[in-house]
Amino acid sequence: MEYEHITHSFEPIYNEDSKILILGTLPSVKSRENNFYYGHKQNRFWKLLAKLCEEETPQTVEEKTAMLLRHHIAIWDVIQSCDIKGSSDSSIKNVTPTDLKQILDHCQIRQIYANGNKAGALYKKYQQPLTKRDILVLPSTSPANAAWSLDRLYEKWSEILR
Repeated sequence: MEYEHITHSFEPIYNEDSKILILGTLPSVKSRENNFYYGHKQNRFWKLLAKLCEEETPQTVEEKTAMLLRHHIAIWDVIQSCDIKGSSDSSIKNVTPTDLKQILDHCQIRQIYANGNKAGALYKKYQQPLTKRDILVLPSTSPANAAWSLDRLYEKWSEILR
């Protein structure tokens, strides 16, 4: 598989009431096809958040957005553009980070979380020097992280709504 230069093609989800910011790396191939976050059917992000929020798993973009905003959760990614092979986070190079100021300057974000180690590492390298804010790294909801069951993810991720 060849490297492809990808530019993030959709906006962050947040409003002035957002208190939690969850960052991924960059939308996967499936997410880019769907033009929305965590679009791969095997990704457990929406199922996990619904369980954490004690709601039914949202199906549409509108339902997903509404659930996030109801629970004061903002989502975006660390990367605005990069070179990547398919959806492989391990292949990411030539990174241009997103401008998190548009969220951090307009919301009372109390904690930033990374959805996976790669998002955490990229945040620490490219974003933390600018934001001066720590990030807590949570296990990835990606299907590639098969070692983590939904129940184990729930246990670890439950801290976001405390």
